[in-house]
Amino acid sequence: MTVKKIVAGVLVVVLIMAGLIIFNQSKPVVAGDWTAANKNQAVLPNKIWMIPFTKELDDESIHENSIYITDGRGEKLAIDVKLHENKKSVILMPPEDGYIPASSYTLHIDSSLKAIDGKEIRSDISVPFQVIQSLPVVGSKEKLEELTKRWVKEKERMYMDGIAVEESIEDNSAMKSEGEVSYSETNVQVKGIDEADRFKTDGTHIYYIRDNELVIMKAYPAEDMEVLAELTYESGFQPQELFYYENKLVVIGYSYDHDYSYKSEDMLEDKAIMPIQNGTEAIVYDITTKEKPVELRRVTLEGSLVSSRRIGSKVYLVANHWPNYWLLAENKKADVEMLIPRYKDSVQGNKSMTVSYDELYYIPDSAEGNFSIISAFDLEEMNNTVKTTTFLGSGHQFYMSHENIYLAVTKYPYTIERLERERDDEYTSVYKFAVDGLDVVLQSSADMPGHLLNQFSMDEHAGHFRAATTVGYAWDNDRPSSNSLYIFDENMKRVGAIEGLARGERIYSARFMGDRAYVVTFKETDPLFVFDLSDPAKPIVLGELKIPGFSNYLHPYGDNHLIGFGHDTRVVPSKNPDQEPRVIQEGVKISVFDITDVNNPKEKFTEIIGGRGTYSPLNHDHKALLFNEKTGLFAFPIAVYNGVEGSEWDTEFQFQGGYVYNIDLVKGIQLQGSITHQEGTNLKYHEWESEIQRLLYIDDTLYAISNYYVSAHDIKNITDIKQIKTK
Repeated sequence: MTVKKIVAGVLVVVLIMAGLIIFNQSKPVVAGDWTAANKNQAVLPNKIWMIPFTKELDDESIHENSIYITDGRGEKLAIDVKLHENKKSVILMPPEDGYIPASSYTLHIDSSLKAIDGKEIRSDISVPFQVIQSLPVVGSKEKLEELTKRWVKEKERMYMDGIAVEESIEDNSAMKSEGEVSYSETNVQVKGIDEADRFKTDGTHIYYIRDNELVIMKAYPAEDMEVLAELTYESGFQPQELFYYENKLVVIGYSYDHDYSYKSEDMLEDKAIMPIQNGTEAIVYDITTKEKPVELRRVTLEGSLVSSRRIGSKVYLVANHWPNYWLLAENKKADVEMLIPRYKDSVQGNKSMTVSYDELYYIPDSAEGNFSIISAFDLEEMNNTVKTTTFLGSGHQFYMSHENIYLAVTKYPYTIERLERERDDEYTSVYKFAVDGLDVVLQSSADMPGHLLNQFSMDEHAGHFRAATTVGYAWDNDRPSSNSLYIFDENMKRVGAIEGLARGERIYSARFMGDRAYVVTFKETDPLFVFDLSDPAKPIVLGELKIPGFSNYLHPYGDNHLIGFGHDTRVVPSKNPDQEPRVIQEGVKISVFDITDVNNPKEKFTEIIGGRGTYSPLNHDHKALLFNEKTGLFAFPIAVYNGVEGSEWDTEFQFQGGYVYNIDLVKGIQLQGSITHQEGTNLKYHEWESEIQRLLYIDDTLYAISNYYVSAHDIKNITDIKQIKTK
């Protein structure tokens, strides 16, 4: 082909696309790909429809005769229809009691629907759909091939458009007692549900991950502190986090095969011997003899780790797997079965296993072609096989109560007309799984506008699921962001909501505490909202407090106080009067909020550490907090920097280590002392090998752990007891 022909071809394509865009701008249309993707779709009873259009719509043209849903007899349903805040999407809520399973319905869009310029849409549209009680199973190889083709097509279109696909009641780091010795536990979201961390203690020993090593050390009494064992892992496994349970240690990490190849004919013919290229692996050790850990079991899931939990002796792992779709095109012997994620359990031998087609579920309206895997095994019944639930569809945020798992994924309506993914059209689907021992079974699902910040944006209380979301971008003046809180009953039917809060801001932290919820939003100041959720059908905002800075993390302190951990900020006026002022992040800020009067919350005490550049792992990882409500101990690792005088951006390093505070409702936030392992002088940045990452306590001894050192200190006055070099 000559260069002239290529250029001519490109010009033709450009002209066609330009013509399409101009034509599309003449009348509002429903995104053509949306209609095609949703026709004859199977949906769950609480399905919320969000229909994207190419132009802003006239609110008055949206009524029961322009957008509606009919049942199999042609009768209109009583549903709520409303225009999205972006003016370019319409939301249809499900009927009050949900759609009837095993029934057919049709969504109608009448041509009388108008854009704000008065132009009507091109033609009537009908979208038939069916309702199912629960996630359908794939059932056959042919169905999996059909789904695969759809997702491959969607993926190709997304890449063509230049869209990148993106791959959250407190234990309070609580004191635990055995005999006379108390010790700290991991700071978790839900009391009684442990979360894996890189550092654990059992009251006499400390277990932690250092690079690619597991370290076991005697910690108590501090004078006898020493390393007892070090396990170094090969390059095919990278440890990430730990669980401890009654002389058993679970090391969870990423496994990968450097020599992995699909070209082996033997592997293509026998998928059971195909290695798992990228996986999540849990290794269980018996550590009765601390100096000689004994491996008991390995459980491997194909996919990247989403999260993990432990309830008693039962461990739950959740992973996401992106299949190698290119394999089907590159190798004639490859078939669609190779896309199904595999798992291994050493109790059942070394061969890989997959769930059957009859056990492989899929999420009908998901546009993502990845798999989610939930596996569970029991540390007390080591001979019992792992139980695995697999389904086609995504899950990025994870929350677990004692009875249920909630897996959430944010979705975006992609449209050919807009050639982009619009953030203010985003919505989140939440899937609820009932947990009964090792059995994890899908119960129901729900959709809600916006995206979740993290696991603390979700909660379950008295049979209701609650969630806080943000829609859009905080800095988009044309379509400013907004925030909402939603409440769902045990069947995931929406029963209450507060929408449109703090326009132009986004959620920075959230905390649910029984019948109350606390949400921090931010753009220039930090509004702390207090919600009353005692009546799930009628949630209300009780109070609001605006202060400088923001809180990344909220921690309960008794019944009437809340501790906020985040950053102080400074607002700098713009030199251009047409531009908004700039917000500069300053030092780390600790706040104690008095919420005794829920209608009038107050910032009772504050502490600001360092200046611009100061940060703590606690800003993004709640497990970095050591807190004992009984004694007021509040400690965390931190790197302190200060701004350079005369410079807007330069910073100077001051300190890295642990800050130890006492929080008292009378005396306030008092610094008791600091701990550091840094040895250099005139440092521009802190030394990585001596960066303190966690603080733990056993009885009256406080321990600080960095990569190369562990130190012990008197918890009352933070004086040194002993320090050892561990590497």
